[in-house]
Amino acid sequence: MSGAELIAAAREAQRGALDERAGKQLLAAFGVAVPKSLLIQGAEEAAAAAGRLRPPLALKVVSPDILHKSDAGGVQVGLASAGEVEAAVRAMMKRPAIENARIDGFLLEEMAPAGQEIVIGGLRDPQFGPLVMVGLGGIFVEVLADVAFRVCPVTRLDAEEMLGELKGAALLDGVRGRAPVSRAAIVDALLKIGGEGGLLMTHAADLAEVDINPLIVSAEGAVAVDARFVLTPTGGGRREEGGERQDALAPHSSPLTPLSRETSASVVERYKPLFEPQTVAVVGASSKGSTLPNVFIRRIRELGYAGEIYPIHPAAAEIDGLKAYRSLADTPRPAGMAMKA
Repeated sequence: MSGAELIAAAREAQRGALDERAGKQLLAAFGVAVPKSLLIQGAEEAAAAAGRLRPPLALKVVSPDILHKSDAGGVQVGLASAGEVEAAVRAMMKRPAIENARIDGFLLEEMAPAGQEIVIGGLRDPQFGPLVMVGLGGIFVEVLADVAFRVCPVTRLDAEEMLGELKGAALLDGVRGRAPVSRAAIVDALLKIGGEGGLLMTHAADLAEVDINPLIVSAEGAVAVDARFVLTPTGGGRREEGGERQDALAPHSSPLTPLSRETSASVVERYKPLFEPQTVAVVGASSKGSTLPNVFIRRIRELGYAGEIYPIHPAAAEIDGLKAYRSLADTPRPAGMAMKA
């Protein structure tokens, strides 16, 4: 099935998200490697399915009622035989959060080779359209918020710079006995997700949130082990034939009128937010107040700017007396202008 068909099927079933199997089919349609897998309906099919895959295997519940499978006890890894798969299915079906949910089946898949866990995410910002994020997995994203963002579409240079901005970037090159992993594979995945013609650009009107976590990266390549795709409520935004976007990336604005038909007043109104922004986001401000973004905050306040200022910082609660936000997606209002040093 094509990406559009996968999304249409989910909407027809009145689901707010793609299940993992459909999500991985969507990734595969854009050239992102995913594990070989089979969907089984119960323990009776476990032996036959396990015989067609190479162990060790992972088993995951597929349910429209369960978005976070691990929290529900719906993930089992390291299964080495058909018997272990069958036992895992039976045990999983007895867990309360699964027993009382609608079950579409169980995804049985080959486990990816060991490597560095990477997170690639995406979201639809009301002001800027699709954004793509990359970060190191585990504690680096959960506790340290070691991530980098870009507005889509990203170029190869953008993707390389995003990796360079990560505090733990040295881990990718191998430190303290760890094997280096392929930066090129991560860059390639970022382009397939957030580049021109990538997944986020093609399906901008339909995807509210994307979470590929983890993407396992080794020296040989990258494999998307888990993926979550949250759909927009209505699929808002229009597209022309062939997937070309019109206003899908700017949901709050209408397509531009040809300049020959615009009045002076309409031109002024259209560009007014650029020169008179009501909100300004400042990316890269420091809690120590020593960076260029901090100087920018102080200068525009001194000059009498009366709008809202949103310092963007992954950990700080306050910067220069202003409430700080972890990302552009967390600000109370869309940023009319963003400044980054």
